[in-house]
Amino acid sequence: MLPKQYRLKNKSAFNATYRVKNSTHLGGVTLFAGILKKDADTDTRVGFVVSKKTHKRAVKRNRLKRLMRESYRLLLKENNLYNSQNYMSLIFVGGDHALDKNFAEMQNIIKTLIQRL
Repeated sequence: MLPKQYRLKNKSAFNATYRVKNSTHLGGVTLFAGILKKDADTDTRVGFVVSKKTHKRAVKRNRLKRLMRESYRLLLKENNLYNSQNYMSLIFVGGDHALDKNFAEMQNIIKTLIQRL
């Protein structure tokens, strides 16, 4: 699980990140990046979203969120986040094409999305 300081929780923070319209997409996962940081001391906050339109079963939606969250957590632990630490917030949105991915594929997708920023 991600530590509390890295979690994006407020609806207003999600909306502010979406408003920037800085996004990239790969393998059924879309990454939205917020505004650039003014000071490097603050942590980048991350949110993970899977819509009910993606799959009607909560078990499937939560599994996809867990895969994305764990992939990001391992990259954070390895300090392998490239340029993504320059942004205030990141949102990973899982789509229906990502439902059938295993952990190795999801980890590769998350890493590639972060490198693209």
